[in-house]
Amino acid sequence: MKKQILALLAASALTVSATAMAGGDAAAGKAKAATCAGCHGPTGTSLAPIYPNLKGQKAAYIVKQLKAFKDGSRKDPTMNAMAKPLSDADMANIAAYFSSLK
Repeated sequence: MKKQILALLAASALTVSATAMAGGDAAAGKAKAATCAGCHGPTGTSLAPIYPNLKGQKAAYIVKQLKAFKDGSRKDPTMNAMAKPLSDADMANIAAYFSSLK
């Protein structure tokens, strides 16, 4: 019984993650990404070499990194704080915006 419950929970988590990575609203992401501009530039091209460019990155990669910052498995005090309040939809939208930029 416990194995079945754990399997169901794992499947649900994967479905939510896949949904979040599968698509997002780039327009909503652009609005939400305004706070990213200070370090990553208003169009995802970093203003300083210490910050990565986000423009053109794959959406799944951006979501993966935001989730890692949010759950603390990737450490950076600024990014951990910035990612903490983001929902899965916010992450998908931000990822859709930056990945849409050429």
